[in-house]
Amino acid sequence: MAQPIFFKSPPSSSLAEIAALTKAQLVDPERGALQIRGLASLDEAGPMHLAFFDNLKYADQLAATKAGACLVSPRFEAQVPKGTAVLRAAKPFQVFVELARQWHADALRPQSWFDTEGIAPSAIIDPTARLEDGVIVDPLVVIGPRVEIGSGTIIGAGAVIGADVKIGRDCNVGAKTTIQFALIGNNVLIHPGCNIGQDGYGFIFFGPAGHVKVPQTGRVVIQNDVEVGAASTIDRGSLRDTVIGEGTKIDNQVQIGHNVTIGRHCLLAAQIGLAGSLTIGDNVALGAKVGINNHLKIGDGAQVTAMSAVKDDIPANGRWGGHFAKPTKQWFREIIAVERLVRDNEAKGEGQE
Repeated sequence: MAQPIFFKSPPSSSLAEIAALTKAQLVDPERGALQIRGLASLDEAGPMHLAFFDNLKYADQLAATKAGACLVSPRFEAQVPKGTAVLRAAKPFQVFVELARQWHADALRPQSWFDTEGIAPSAIIDPTARLEDGVIVDPLVVIGPRVEIGSGTIIGAGAVIGADVKIGRDCNVGAKTTIQFALIGNNVLIHPGCNIGQDGYGFIFFGPAGHVKVPQTGRVVIQNDVEVGAASTIDRGSLRDTVIGEGTKIDNQVQIGHNVTIGRHCLLAAQIGLAGSLTIGDNVALGAKVGINNHLKIGDGAQVTAMSAVKDDIPANGRWGGHFAKPTKQWFREIIAVERLVRDNEAKGEGQE
């Protein structure tokens, strides 16, 4: 962030102005006139940058920082170098993010990659499609029959929107994304390269005539305020819909199988694989590379650690992990027991020699 050349430069602001804006306390008011012209990490910051510190892991970077000012909690205030002004805040990272959101609002939502206004001449739009005023359509987009798109939505270059798809207002569909058999709410961000609404993996396996395909006649329903990371795939349902609940945030390269229901305000990290007909409750957090078997239920508020394989239902507010996943306390006890057993066996072997 020291040189945000792809985004608008923030306004030059004095420390006194930043303190007033963020409600952080400037410990030395005499430094209130110091001008800050950008945000940066501790190790890259210079005299005109504001940084933050809230993790002892980076204590060495704090000690060596050249930042003009640093947001820090009272607990670590004494560790800030003398040359760096202190802005005291109970939650320094949260204050830093609040300021970044104001200074770099253009980084919060993807924009047209080509500064398009209206509809690019190379876009192909079926005459029966209905686009509200204020929709932006980048070059080489294809929009099919009877599609409806709400105002403020941006359709990225090369995207393909299939027949009868409905997309709400203030959405962003990333470049080279394909969407079919889907209903999408308002303020949904779909990053580049996603595929939404394709066939689910439905077959009768190993029949006399080979694997027999099961018709997939459901839809994908994505509710308001959802974000879908780049290169993710969401299969449409077979009989019931695949549903992504409002406010859920999905990372890159996530696979969501047919008939999956994901609740509201869930967090799915990168490279997760969700098999078909899962039901995931509200406020669930899944770590990177979690795999979950089909037809399971994950309760509200559950958390699963990264790289876990889940084959059983998880109760509400459960904390599970491992391969196969189980309650984390049990998992940790088993790991410790196995490590102790290995050490004991090694010690016996050495004694025999």
